[in-house]
Amino acid sequence: MTMKSLAARLLALVAALPVLAVLTAGPGVAAPDDGGGARPAASWTGPLSTRGRYVVDADGNRFKLKSANWAGAQGTWQGSGSADDPANNQAGQVSHNIPLGLDRVPVARLLADFHELGVNSIRLPFADAMIHDTAPVPDSAVAANPQLRGRTPLQVFDAVVAALTADGFAVILNNHTTGYRFCCGLDGNERWNSGQSTAQWVDDWLFMVNRYKADKRVVGADLRNEVRRDVWDDPNWGLGDAHDAYAAFEEAGNRILQADPDLLVVMEGINWYGVPAAGFSHGRPMLTPVRTLSHSLVDSGKLVYSAHFYGYTGPANTGAGSGPGATDDPRYQDFTPEQLAQVVDDEALFVTRAGQHFTAPVWISEFGAGGRGSTDAKEQAWLHAFTDVLARNDTDFAVWPLVGWADTAGRPLDTWALLSYGPDGRRTGLTDPGDWRAADWTRLVGAPAASGPVPAVRHWNMLALDHADQNLSRRMLARPDWSVGNRKGDCPDGQRLTALARGDSRALCTDAGGPAVGGGEWTTVTDERYVTEGDWASGYDKLQCPDRTFAVGYSVRNGAMAALLCAPAAAPLPLTGRTLWFDRGDNRPATGGSVASDWAPGRYKGQCADGEYLAGVASTWQRLQYGAPAALLCRPLG
Repeated sequence: MTMKSLAARLLALVAALPVLAVLTAGPGVAAPDDGGGARPAASWTGPLSTRGRYVVDADGNRFKLKSANWAGAQGTWQGSGSADDPANNQAGQVSHNIPLGLDRVPVARLLADFHELGVNSIRLPFADAMIHDTAPVPDSAVAANPQLRGRTPLQVFDAVVAALTADGFAVILNNHTTGYRFCCGLDGNERWNSGQSTAQWVDDWLFMVNRYKADKRVVGADLRNEVRRDVWDDPNWGLGDAHDAYAAFEEAGNRILQADPDLLVVMEGINWYGVPAAGFSHGRPMLTPVRTLSHSLVDSGKLVYSAHFYGYTGPANTGAGSGPGATDDPRYQDFTPEQLAQVVDDEALFVTRAGQHFTAPVWISEFGAGGRGSTDAKEQAWLHAFTDVLARNDTDFAVWPLVGWADTAGRPLDTWALLSYGPDGRRTGLTDPGDWRAADWTRLVGAPAASGPVPAVRHWNMLALDHADQNLSRRMLARPDWSVGNRKGDCPDGQRLTALARGDSRALCTDAGGPAVGGGEWTTVTDERYVTEGDWASGYDKLQCPDRTFAVGYSVRNGAMAALLCAPAAAPLPLTGRTLWFDRGDNRPATGGSVASDWAPGRYKGQCADGEYLAGVASTWQRLQYGAPAALLCRPLG
């Protein structure tokens, strides 16, 4: 363990002490003795980051997310009648807007049972409403943890987070709902800005990030659960309007990383669009839009994509059994194992392919099936085939849900829960006899997986100025606008501009091969004053970086080149180079970074080789080219 890692661990434990004291022994109340004893510290150190398709810990070792969803704080009320009536809550379980089970089992016993299942991380859903709720939870909601009496849902959530992280679990916060209504359908929680503004949603996230910032085992922010159509409108990926999930997620992710650069930022795709009826376009895109429009964050190595799969839904099937919303489209459980593997790859796992603009870990942050007592043969076959896909691909996962209630006879109210607790605290769990899912779960948790140190990777990140600025350099974010009145983008610090497309203002950044940034000011180039070493694009307007600097950003007015942003190199750079024309076709290297993926569909693209830096861009207004980039000046890195 490095000194930095040790310091981070000690800081997290110190930060947790005040809440842990409340959790384990409230005023005048002895902590319940459940016989579990204290858990040893986990053998990992936060914060977490990513390297290519893998999540890694602070020491650079693979940290596979073997997770479960501890639901409840997102709300269980189903939208009508009294929220205190079990009949009006999901599976008859009244969560009182806190994680389920605290009324029935001491938290130390819950955590011991989580360890027994083999999970190392918890996806912890919450509602935005929880942040603003000042009413204390009923005493009955924390009957097995009386030290939490009189606390608000948020304060109970605090105690749960502190207990989980002190016991060695990684915690990923998940903004599941806006209000406390159980999702997911036409329930008022369809988008991040359902029932609230995007600004309020981002502010709520910043509140949560700052609240747990000192605890380095709070490792991630899962931005929004299952974005989908509401009654009138579809979400979209990249249209630049109020329903643009791509833009909202990028804004929130970068604001979060500016508040806490240690967090993972988790983004789902679009869970549903369209009207599910014959003759209407509809479907479940998941991560498919990422193939051509992926996210870039101010900190490379912090993005995780996620997706959800359930057997009773499908690529174009809502999961409705009958009535409105039911269609004849195949469900995931209707596919053969080979077909299922292909559709899961097409909708999600393709993102893990190395060396592309979209390369990132994929976390299947929800999947599951009805367990004890279920006789649904198709669902059972689906879970077996699906867990095979996860195991074979060494995929990070989180099962839904972790905790549920059981009746007085020990029968689970929600058969999907891995652990169910009766009113007397008696457990009926996955590891107890009689649950058909146990074999599939055991095989999944114990599947062979990459481990140990993960080598550092090169990054290729998109810039997309389709509708707005995309400033990803922390240095430039702290400075005045470097190209006033124009749409502009700059690469994350440590990366350089390496490719441009014609006509849609997209580009590609990379850190492959350097160069390191040196001291001195960065230069905004708007004319030909720095053109040296001859006319490399005769008859064209040229924006060229000063010698021994390299392009790290660009700006456009409409689709025309307006400026280049150039950073000084720490060491001298070669000044010889080549002109790379792409005004009449693609001109990308045959091999190298992100050449197997299209980051500007339908547009000609020019891309310097991985061993080159971009030193200039040529364009013209002649021949109806409207100032779009036509050629790059590519120079060798060494």
